[in-house]
This record gives sequence, structure tokens and C-alpha cells, in this order.
Amino acid sequence: MKNIITKAGMALLIAGISACAFAQEEAPAHSVYSYFRYMPKRSVDAQPGDVKIVESGIEYLYEFKAFGKLPVALALDNSYMGIEDSVANVELPAHLSGLSAGVETTVPFFHFNKTYFRVRLSPSFFGEDLDFSSSAFRLLSRYYIIYQPQKKWTFLYGIAVYPDFEYEALPIIGLIYKPNDKLAFNLIPTRPNITYAFTDRLSVFADGSAALDEYEVTRNNQEGVVLRYRERRMGGGVKFKINEYVQASLSGGGVFNRRFKYRDGQGKVSVKDGAYGEFCLEMKI
Repeated sequence: MKNIITKAGMALLIAGISACAFAQEEAPAHSVYSYFRYMPKRSVDAQPGDVKIVESGIEYLYEFKAFGKLPVALALDNSYMGIEDSVANVELPAHLSGLSAGVETTVPFFHFNKTYFRVRLSPSFFGEDLDFSSSAFRLLSRYYIIYQPQKKWTFLYGIAVYPDFEYEALPIIGLIYKPNDKLAFNLIPTRPNITYAFTDRLSVFADGSAALDEYEVTRNNQEGVVLRYRERRMGGGVKFKINEYVQASLSGGGVFNRRFKYRDGQGKVSVKDGAYGEFCLEMKI
């Protein structure tokens, strides 16, 4: 199991909110978003051993208008976490992975001016490697209202639903503020960021994020054990638009409050604060 709004999903969320007005230009029909994140080896608290983490993910998105007017987005999302550890007292899996599909649509919110309602359903599996059992299935969803009183401001209010998670429902509250063509404040969970564009191709950004992930794994030959992973990140980087269809970003910063913990209380690993580096690539057609 995993946080409803992954990083790839976050890119979709921001892009979708920015283009939610039906009168705006058509967005590219196909897009692919991928990332690779590296967190070097760090020791753990209260016991001997260390942990190194590598993460990657890719999302394919197809957008179209059903019946010529209803905006629909279909997505496929795959995520991976590789764990290399020397912790003797707690067994951690070497690989964690997730596979999700998603369908999202936006409609006017009754007769309220400049207000829209968006819903996303995400049938998902999150487990060990790509070996998913039926018990690892969760139907994640989110529901929120988008209000755009003017071009510079967008407000977001809603709820994300996580069946059978530690936190089964969390609020979605945020805003996007674009005072001019160069500066943008995307203060939306789970990856708020501030971006400044030096040119049409080059921009810099600062961002933060939090993970509330859950996976179903095998521990000591016992299947169906839930492993929770928590972390917070804060950093920044540069983004470069290679051409009309491709852009890439390189970023880094600090990662804090990392913890693996089994839901049944039979083992916990707290990783000391460290650093991360990340490369992202986005393509639109």
C-alpha cells in the first residue's frame, strides 16, 4: 500500500489543476513521467546496522475528452524501492514495489462560478517485488473541489481515502499562486514547491515532501505482513526544458524522520537523517 498522491501523481495533480478550466488549450494527450532517487547508506538508531535506499517510478498518462466535452485522464503507475541493509535484529525486504491504475475526471461544481469537482479512483497493489496477492489490493480514491477566482489563484479542498491504512482518510488542502510568468507557488500536498523561471527553458525550484507508505510483505516466512515506511524530504534543484516535448530536472537535499515499522509491532528500524539526489524526466506528446 502507498500514499495516494505519489510524486508522479503529484505532477498530474498540478498539471490537471492548472488546466482545469474547460476553455483553456488542449493538453498533450500522452505523457510519461519518471524519476530515480538515491539515498546513500546511513546508520540506524538504537541498534547496529545501516540502510541504503534507491527509489524509482514511472507513470504513463493518457488524457482525452469523453463525449467531446468531459475531461478524462487514465494512468498507469509503477514504483520501486530497493533496500540494502545490514540490520541484524529486524528483517527488511530487499525490494518493495507498487502497481496502480487510475481514472480521473473533472466536472463543473453545480452552478458555482469558476468552481470544479474532481474525483480520482486508483485500484492499486503494493507489495514485495512484483508478486502481489489479492490481500494487497486497495481501491484508493480522492475527491476535491477546485476554485479558481482568477488566473493567478487556485484553491483546493478535499479528502484522500486510504482503505485499511493506518490513516484511512486525510484532508487535501492547498493552493497555487502564480503572481507572474516567472514565479509559481504550488503549495499542494504531498510535494509543495516554489519555482522560478529564469528563461523559457531553465528554472530553479525548492520543494518538500512526505511519505506515508504501506506495503504487504513476507517476514520470516509469514505472508501478508504490513510494513510501513515514513520519511520527510526537503531540497531543491534545477529544471531544464530540452524541447517542446521533453523536460528534465536534477535535485537534492535532506531526508529526515525515516522509519520502517511493521504494523503488528514486531520490528522497527529508524534510519538517521541523510541526503538524497534525484533525477526526473517528463515527456509529452
